Amino acid sequence: MSDDDSDGSQTAALIDALGVKRNAIIGLAVGVAVAVAGYVIRVFELLGPVGGARSYPIVGPEAWFLLLAVVFASATALAVTLVLTAVRLVGLSRAE
Repeated sequence: MSDDDSDGSQTAALIDALGVKRNAIIGLAVGVAVAVAGYVIRVFELLGPVGGARSYPIVGPEAWFLLLAVVFASATALAVTLVLTAVRLVGLSRAE
């Protein structure tokens, strides 16, 4: 039983030391900002119309681009979180 308690506290200490919560918040903010920018650019055709004749089944292009923006936001948030955590890990490993 004591091993389970110490593993949990060690994991929590590692997560705190790496700043994972802060990195996840930053990653989420960056992901949402990038996805909103991409959605606005595409839906309002700020860079021109969508090329070619495309069909969008069931719902219009706005809904498909919204789904794409959600996926893009989550992938970007994950990537930013991983990079920030890796940088912190390298910094901590060199400090000791």
